[in-house]
Amino acid sequence: MAVTEYIAPRPAVPERCLPAKRKAEEEEEEEYGYARLLRRQVEEVFRNNRMVAVCQYNSMPGEDMVLMRYYLRKHNIEVKFVLNEIIRPVLSQSRYKNLLPLFVSRNILLVSPETKAKEMLRVLKGVPQVNLLGALVDDTILSRQGVENFAKLPSLEASQGQTLGTLALLPSQTCSMLQHGAAHLTALLDGHIHQLQAGAGKTESPAGTEPAQSSGTQ
Repeated sequence: MAVTEYIAPRPAVPERCLPAKRKAEEEEEEEYGYARLLRRQVEEVFRNNRMVAVCQYNSMPGEDMVLMRYYLRKHNIEVKFVLNEIIRPVLSQSRYKNLLPLFVSRNILLVSPETKAKEMLRVLKGVPQVNLLGALVDDTILSRQGVENFAKLPSLEASQGQTLGTLALLPSQTCSMLQHGAAHLTALLDGHIHQLQAGAGKTESPAGTEPAQSSGTQ
């Protein structure tokens, strides 16, 4: 019976090594979960903001960074530090994949729920360590020059006022044009009537004077 008794094989890995392996797996899963959280945050940034500017970030004193963030926050613009290994997989699977060439070095994002391009450029003009590379404005990818041209456009309120003024002017112009034709036709008819009346008066006056002359001669 002892000869035929089943003996289970020894595990390939010693038992004392198993807890260390499990710990490594837990750390890997925790790291993957943290990366997934960061990617979800990046997706929310692109989904919840109308302007996402990509800038190249060079080393700068901490005080200068605090001042830049302060002036940007006054215009409702936030600074987001991102890692390329986090944001590149997100962009590669989205409709913004054309932004991938901009993420080749240390980058920061300047995001805002409003299109504050003019205010952003004004602040960045005094921060040479941060260079604007491009931006996503209202789901449209713009280069640096495109952002500068966009900043020169009038505000939405001014554009709406100009549009309303133009729309209000068109009906008045149309009404005046329609009335001008009728008024011109009326003036022509009045002139024609006056001419006819004047011609009729001239033809009647000689006929009325001939009987008076004949009566005088008799």
